[in-house]
Order: sequence, then structure tokens, then C-alpha cells
Amino acid sequence: MEFIGQTILNGLMTSSFYALIAVGLSLVFGVMHIVNFAHGEFYMVGAYTVWILYAKMHWPFFFAVAMAIVVVGLLGVIAERLIFRQAEGNILSGFIMSVGLVFILQVAVVKIWGLGKMKPVPAAFPQVLDLGGIATSWQRFIVIPATILLLVMLWNFLNRSKIGRALRAAAMEPDAAKLQGVSVKKSAAVAMLLGSAMAGAAGALMAPIMSVHPYMGHSVVWTAFVVVIVGGAGNIKGTIWASLFFGFLTTIITALFDSTIANLVNVLVMLLILTIRPQGMTGYAEH
Repeated sequence: MEFIGQTILNGLMTSSFYALIAVGLSLVFGVMHIVNFAHGEFYMVGAYTVWILYAKMHWPFFFAVAMAIVVVGLLGVIAERLIFRQAEGNILSGFIMSVGLVFILQVAVVKIWGLGKMKPVPAAFPQVLDLGGIATSWQRFIVIPATILLLVMLWNFLNRSKIGRALRAAAMEPDAAKLQGVSVKKSAAVAMLLGSAMAGAAGALMAPIMSVHPYMGHSVVWTAFVVVIVGGAGNIKGTIWASLFFGFLTTIITALFDSTIANLVNVLVMLLILTIRPQGMTGYAEH
């Protein structure tokens, strides 16, 4: 029973991380139809922001996380305006531009802070959380409520605000949205702001848990792509369900074997699902 309980808790934490990193990627693709390969580097910038503000400058942890969300969100807006807007309607050009942005951000971080050792970020909440014999650190556990809070805020924004409804309209029917006075370019900027901010939040929350280095976004972005593809590109609800599915699958396979086998199984499951349902578990667009 303790093994089952520990697996469930670890699965929820892994799923929360997957949801944070994948929902932003799905949102950007749904509105802009851009495969943003630099999403992992936005995650990396969020982690570096926390390292600078919390580990080096000793800001309160959650203030540093909030600043990481703002910084990476603004970075996404700048990237949309200067780079991705030039590739509007061309998925291949957008992908190539995003690969270029990957190298720009990696080289910039290496030149400024060096390649050397991993950047240590001390745990803000090192205490052990004991749930009836099921133990984890508070630092890992807070990823769950933080993810729920951010996803609820995103859902409310997309469904209850005028800007959010316009963004959804631009994602589902861009031509019809233009006829209703919706600016697709502004919607793309908002989508990039929100999607990048979610990646920054993921990096910020995971900084004390994972190694912080210039290439930490590589494995993360591939996992995010697997989740988004299976959940249905541009479908946020599907992405969340896929995050839960792969979060628990990864946790179980890692507990029984190791993380390498888990990554292999994830890809095989993705290929199997796409063979049966090419549009993903719940379809491409969110209706």
C-alpha cells in the first residue's frame, strides 16, 4: 500500500510538471500554428531567473518564481514580435526560426554565466512531508498546488475574459475571428505571453529540484512534444489529460525499471496512439 501511495503521489507531481511545460506549448501551437522548439529554453531561462534572484540575491522564493513568470512571458512576447511573426502561416519557417532561437538563448546563457558546474538552487522548503507513511519533500509537493492554481487562472482567463475568448476564437476559426474584429496578431502575442510564462513557471518551480544548466531544456521539450501530440495539438484539455497519463506512466515505469526505459515506453505509446488516432486522444483543436 505504501508503494502504491508513493507511486500515486509521485505520479501527481510528475503530471503537474508535464502539464505546466506542455500546456504553454499547446496554447502557442493552437493560436500561432508554430512548433516552438525553443520552449525548452524558455523553461531554462525561468530556472536561471530563480537561481539569480533566489539563490544568488536571496529574494523570497515565490517572489523569484513570480519574476521568472514575468521575465519569460516578456521574452516570449519579444520573440513573437521579432521572430515568429515573420513566419506567420508557415510552420516549417517557424520551426527553423525556433531552432535558431534555441542556439541564441543557449549561447547567451553560456557566455554570461559560463558552462562549468550546475547552478545550485537550495530548496526553499526542505522539510519532509509525511502523508501516512508516504514521504516526499515539501519542495516537490508544492509543484502540485502551484500547477493547479496556474491552470485554474489560465482557464478562467481563456473562458471568462474578453481577451481570452478572442484568443480561443483566433485559435479555432482565425478567418471568422477576423470578421468579428479580433486581431489575430494581438492574439498571437497574448498566446506567446501565456505559453512562455507557463514554461517559465515550470522552470522556476523545478529549479531547486532539477539541475540548472544551459542545456536543461532539451529533454524537457521532447517530453512536452510527446504530451502535446498525444493530447491533440492545440487542445489544452487534451494536453492536461495526456499529462496525467504520461506522468503516471513515467512514474510507474521508472519505479519498476529506470527513467531511460520510461522515456522509450513514452515514445512507443505515442506512436501506438497516433497509429490508432492520428489526431491525438481528444483531437487537434479545443472546441
